[in-house]
Amino acid sequence: MGVSNILAEIDREIAQLQHARALLSGGAAPKTKDAAEPVAKTKGKKKKRNLSPEGRRRIAEAVKKRWAEQRKVAGK
Repeated sequence: MGVSNILAEIDREIAQLQHARALLSGGAAPKTKDAAEPVAKTKGKKKKRNLSPEGRRRIAEAVKKRWAEQRKVAGK
């Protein structure tokens, strides 16, 4: 049994438990993934998101500032 099969089985069990819980609590059962229309899997890879050098610099500065503040608090 592959990982994807195990995950699919777990999802089915979760859906069954949620349905049983909804029935016991008196509410309507939420729609399960199986009852909904099948979702088409996207073919191909997702487009990689690139960060500009300016964005990288701003993130680095923010992280350094956060670390400096943490060191200042720890030093007290």
